[in-house]
Amino acid sequence: MTAEKYGSDLMVEVIRGFGVPYISLNPGASFRGLHDSLVNWDGGGPPLICCQHEKTAIGVAHGYAKVTGRPMAVAVHDLVGLLQSTMGVYYAFHDRVPMLILGGSGPADTARRRPSIDWFHSANVQGNAVRDYVKWDDEPRSPEAVIESLTRAWNIAQSGPEGPVYVSLDADLQEQTLDSPVSAPAPGLYSVPTPAGADPAALDQLAAALMSAKRPVVVAGFAGRDPKAFDLIPELAGLCAAGVIDMGNRLNMPNRHPLNVTGTDAVSEADLVLFLDCKDGEPAITGVDTATRALTSKLAPEARCMAMGFGDIGIRGWSHDFGRLKQLALDVTCDTSSALPELVARCRTLAAGASADDADRRTTRRAELADTHAARWQSWQDEAAKDDGISPVSTGRLARDVWEAVKDHDWVLTAGTCRGWARKIWDFDKPYRHPGDSLGTATQIGISLGVALAHKGSGKLVVDLQPDGDLMFDLGTLWVAAYYEIPMLVVMVNNRAYYNDWAHQEHVAIQRDRPVENAYIGMEIDGPAPDFATIAKAQGWWAEGPITDPEAVRDAVARAAAHVLETGRPALVDVVTQLT
Repeated sequence: MTAEKYGSDLMVEVIRGFGVPYISLNPGASFRGLHDSLVNWDGGGPPLICCQHEKTAIGVAHGYAKVTGRPMAVAVHDLVGLLQSTMGVYYAFHDRVPMLILGGSGPADTARRRPSIDWFHSANVQGNAVRDYVKWDDEPRSPEAVIESLTRAWNIAQSGPEGPVYVSLDADLQEQTLDSPVSAPAPGLYSVPTPAGADPAALDQLAAALMSAKRPVVVAGFAGRDPKAFDLIPELAGLCAAGVIDMGNRLNMPNRHPLNVTGTDAVSEADLVLFLDCKDGEPAITGVDTATRALTSKLAPEARCMAMGFGDIGIRGWSHDFGRLKQLALDVTCDTSSALPELVARCRTLAAGASADDADRRTTRRAELADTHAARWQSWQDEAAKDDGISPVSTGRLARDVWEAVKDHDWVLTAGTCRGWARKIWDFDKPYRHPGDSLGTATQIGISLGVALAHKGSGKLVVDLQPDGDLMFDLGTLWVAAYYEIPMLVVMVNNRAYYNDWAHQEHVAIQRDRPVENAYIGMEIDGPAPDFATIAKAQGWWAEGPITDPEAVRDAVARAAAHVLETGRPALVDVVTQLT
């Protein structure tokens, strides 16, 4: 083995210094130097996760970061690999997850380019392809610049609000030997910035407003990215007698907590609404007619709104994922991971000094909210039970039967919630039970794979309630799970359709007095129906199905769960469900 040190060896030295846990990639010649260094130089590492599509590689890093809070690295091939990854990158930005994306480029010195391929795979500034939805991008041109660029990118990705960054590494620079000794700085010399605190006076004002409100409601968005929030939010709600609406971006509090009023109309009687680390809290306070797009405010006329979180800091001009502008009586800009404990401490002090009348008022309000929670929970159980015997299986019955099969294990739910039913039936009693809801079709299976990777070796049973349309985008992910022995239990929520859009077509047809029965055209995944169990077996999985008998679901899921836990390998159960 040569004793020479190459540019890519230096790059790997820097990356290893960060403690990067994995690098997911779809291999490409533009980072062949980096790839060799990751495998062969000085012991290699970090470990590689080979994926069949760049978007899947991004998804794996996305799911891993949601669980651990730590960024993975992703390597994408040149301009074309970057373009393949873009939808995943956008969702990572929208979902506020840190990620170090590395790309090969060039060579920037056009005299060093191979004919044809190095030309049409290169752009003057590759970062332009994702600049509107990454936090930062760069193309360093020297070994010294590589050290600074990668270090800056690593820190920016983890600075709130967190998000993906992109660094394009010149192919020629990767493959050249270093003319002089250059080494990565010692880890820790460039520390990651600490979370941003809040203005103390603003926190005082917010605490006073919450404690004086008669019917406060907290709308929780991304605060649950910090596991401590899982205890702090219920404490805050208890102190000020507030109902909590969990937006599902992260798991913000136990779903069976009596002050969790998600799915109720509690916001309509609120006199104060606090948006807690919400990028877009409008769905909690606005009703919409999905057919006509007509909006209706759920807020009482006298209600005030306040916010605590990153506010406008993370807004970019290209994407409108920040939602409609809301009237805020107070907007406390901060990172809730540092500021929420301070807010709770202030409310704790105010509660200790409260009058007997105020304490009695809050006791009464907490009891009212608990009744609201209990009534809504029972209504969900009744709704799920009414379709028990129908075939194909109802989504409510499926969620309940999977719950019965997994509830005695130490379980984790990945991205999907079986059209919301898991949140209405399962008991989310620990902060790690669910890293947040899925984002859209063609994202869930990759993110779920990353969630399972993060929990590999923990003994936890990782469960993915997997939509069929989503999996059809990325069937290659099944090979990844089998090859790397990533233990996960996939239960297909297989309605053999892109039903979300099907429902939209039904709305439009009804509105226009046109044939509703034609809604299936361009929507169904049937005739032929994909045989997901056979597809999974062909890629090394234990699999069973398709199952249409409701009575057969629970035992099949139990068998699959036993296989995952006993072997550490993935298993899939294909369950055919109702459209709704």
